Amino acid sequence: MTSTFFGLEIAKRGMFTQQSALSTTAHNVANANTPGYTRQRVNFVQTEPYPPVSKNSPTIPGQLGTGVEAGTVERVREGFLDIQYRSENNKLGYWENRANALEKMEEIMNEPSDTGLSITMDRFWQSLQDLALDPTNAGARSVVRERGVAVAETFNYLATSLKSIQGDLKNELDVSVKQINSLAAQINNINKQISEIEPNGYLPNDLYDERDRLIDQLSSLANVKVSNTKSGGNALDIAEGAVTIEIVDDNGKSLGTLVDGKQKRANQLSVGYNAQNGLVEKVAIGLKEVNVLDFNSTGKISSLIDSYGYTYESNATVFEKGLYPDMLGKLDTMAFEFAKQFNQTHSEGWSIEDYNSGTHTPVDFFDFGGTQLTDSRGAASILSVSQDIINSTDHIAAAYPDSTGAVTVGNSANAIRLAEVKNSTFRIGGETTNFQNYYEGIIGEMAVNSQEATRLTTNSQTLRDSVDGRRQSVSAVSLDEEMTNMIQFQHAYNASARMITMQDEILDRIINGLGVSGR
Repeated sequence: MTSTFFGLEIAKRGMFTQQSALSTTAHNVANANTPGYTRQRVNFVQTEPYPPVSKNSPTIPGQLGTGVEAGTVERVREGFLDIQYRSENNKLGYWENRANALEKMEEIMNEPSDTGLSITMDRFWQSLQDLALDPTNAGARSVVRERGVAVAETFNYLATSLKSIQGDLKNELDVSVKQINSLAAQINNINKQISEIEPNGYLPNDLYDERDRLIDQLSSLANVKVSNTKSGGNALDIAEGAVTIEIVDDNGKSLGTLVDGKQKRANQLSVGYNAQNGLVEKVAIGLKEVNVLDFNSTGKISSLIDSYGYTYESNATVFEKGLYPDMLGKLDTMAFEFAKQFNQTHSEGWSIEDYNSGTHTPVDFFDFGGTQLTDSRGAASILSVSQDIINSTDHIAAAYPDSTGAVTVGNSANAIRLAEVKNSTFRIGGETTNFQNYYEGIIGEMAVNSQEATRLTTNSQTLRDSVDGRRQSVSAVSLDEEMTNMIQFQHAYNASARMITMQDEILDRIINGLGVSGR
C-alpha cells in the first residue's frame, strides 16, 4: 500500500511544478519587448503511477497517480512560418534595394523638369533656329555656343553623378558582404555553444532565439536554406541541434555552404571584381567560386550586384550589364552619336572665318576633350564644345553653299540643317530613331523599371508583414495571456498548498488522536 505521506509528496510536486510555470511566466513578461524573443512554456508531465510495473508489485485495483512534474521548458514557435517569413524577407531585400537604386537614378536624370537634359537640348535646338534668322548676329552665335556648352556640361553631370552613385553601390555591396560574414561567424559561435549544452539534456532556448534572429537578418541579404544537425549525447528529442546554412539560387540549388553545422565552421563570402572595368564577375563562398550569371540568389547582395553592374564573357565578347552600366552606356551612345551627327553637318557648312578667307576649313562643334574616341565608351563624361568654337563664335558654320556652290553673307542654310539634326533619323544603339525619341525611350524604361520595383517592394512588404503577424501571434509574448496564465498557475499553487494543509490535519489526527481513549 502507499505511504501515509503519499499525499504530501503529490502536493509538494504540484507546488514545485506550478512555481516553475510561474517563473517561466515571469521570464516571458520580462522579455515582452526583447527583439527576437520567443515565448516559453513548461510542459507538465504526469509522474510515474503507483504501483510501478514489476513482479513484486502489490495487487490493488488499478494504479494511483503520483502527481505532476515540470518536463521541458520549450519555445512556442512554428518552423513553417519561419520559412515563409524568410522567403518573403528575402524578396523584400532584393526589391527594396533595387527600388532605392532606381530612385537615386531618377533623382539624377530629373525628367521631366526644367533643368534636365531634354529641356537643355531643346534650348540648344531653339538657339540654332534663332541663329537661322540672323546668322551674322554675334549675340545669336554666343547663345548657340553657350547652349552647346550647357548640353555638354549636362551630359558630363549626368555621367559623373551616375558613376558616383555607382561607386556608393559598390561600397554598400562590400559592407553587405562583410555583414553576411559577420552574421555567419556569430551563428557558427552559437552553434558551438548549443552543441556543448544540448548533449547534457538541456534546451538552450535563449540561444535558439538569438540564432533565429540572426538567420532572419541573413535572409534579407541572400536566399538561404537552413537544415539542422543533431548534437548527439543525451540531447532531448526536441533539441534543435546545430544549423547548416546554404546560399541557394531561385530554384533551391545550393551555391555554397555559408555555415557548416557538422564541422562547426563558417565560410567567407567574397565578391570578385573585373580588373578592366571594375564590375562584378564572380562570387565565392569559401573555396567554391560561382560565376556571376549563376549567382541568381535573390536578396540584397544580388540586388546590389544587379544595380552596380556585372560583367561576363561570351564568344570572346565582354558584356557589361546592370542598371547603372546600362544607363551610362545609353548616355555614352547618345552623346557619341549626337556629337558625331552634329559635327558631320556642321563641318559641311561655312563659317564667317571661311567666308572671310575664301577657303572652307571644316571645324567640329563638339569634341571629347581632345580625345579621338573609337567607340562611345565614356563619351558622356568628356563631351565638350571644341576649343575653336570656344575661342571664336565666327567658327560656327551657319552658311551652306547654294546650288551654284556660292556662299553669301546672311546665308543661314546650314543653321537650319543643324536645327533639323534633332528630327533626323539615325541608327542609335541598335535602333532606328532620332535623338529625342531615343532619350524618351531611356527615361521611359527607367520609369517603368522604377514603378515595377516600387510595386513589388510594396507587395513583398505586405506579404512579409502578413507572415510576421501570424508568426508573432504564435511566438510573441501576449501580456494579457501571460496574466491569465499567472492567475491560473497561482491558483493551482495555492490549491497544492491547501492540500499540504489538509494532509497536515490528517496526520495530526493519526499521530495525536488515534489510540487515545475518550476522544
